[in-house]
Amino acid sequence: MAEQFKGFWQANANLILDLGYRALLVLAILLVTLVLARWVKGSVRRAHQRLNRLDETLVPLLSSLAGYAIYLVGLVILLDVLGVNTSSLIALLGAAGLAIGLALKDTLSNIAAGIMLLILRPFKVADFIECGSFGGTVREVGLFTTVLETADGLYISAPNSSLWGAPIKNFSRNGKRRMDLVVGIAYGDAIDKGLAVLLRLAAEDSRVLKDPGAQAMVQSLGESSVNLQLRAWAKVEDYWALYWDLNQKLKTEIEAAGLSIPFPQRVLSLAPGQSFITKETD
Repeated sequence: MAEQFKGFWQANANLILDLGYRALLVLAILLVTLVLARWVKGSVRRAHQRLNRLDETLVPLLSSLAGYAIYLVGLVILLDVLGVNTSSLIALLGAAGLAIGLALKDTLSNIAAGIMLLILRPFKVADFIECGSFGGTVREVGLFTTVLETADGLYISAPNSSLWGAPIKNFSRNGKRRMDLVVGIAYGDAIDKGLAVLLRLAAEDSRVLKDPGAQAMVQSLGESSVNLQLRAWAKVEDYWALYWDLNQKLKTEIEAAGLSIPFPQRVLSLAPGQSFITKETD
């Protein structure tokens, strides 16, 4: 047995050593590629945290692209070590890539849409947006999908192509928003007095922006009330808290000023000789 093994080794020593060397080299390349890809992806995130120069939206995409680039370089080196003709392989991959591209056109359109969203930046991470039938706070923009979180805590994963192909309403982009508050007063009340109450409410709250200034006007003449409107501007982060507070104060201040908020009502006139007829049912 020992003589057979010795003879086999002497006959195939170079081949065995070459295969062993290649196997160790392949394992080393795989290990270095995995470690380097993870390190590069982490470095992109750490560089952003340290320098804070990149948009939050770009960080996940750049991190993923850096990792894929390392994997691609590692694959080419690995194939070269195994003796594969990479020139022919590139041509073959080109033809295969065309076929795969046609088969995965929807997936590739999501990638293209994601790149365009990151270049034109209609929104960024932490913006609240609406697009089509869904809306929420942007949590992540990836190569294929954009992740949103709704106001009630739901998770939405939207394909990038659906965002790129539809109008996007960004509630956070401009940093401020206008609120329109409407309250009705009786036809017998003084309109100027009601408008003064609305402007005073806006002037007394420091969260209401001075520029643009608040406005008060008669919005419409309703069936049973004169509808007054207050237009006030606030920072995005103050919008909803201010909106709720002003709505609560409107009723109190309108009534404190001696004005009334009428209930909807109708006046019925009966022709002579007519009367209401009521019927009791079991």
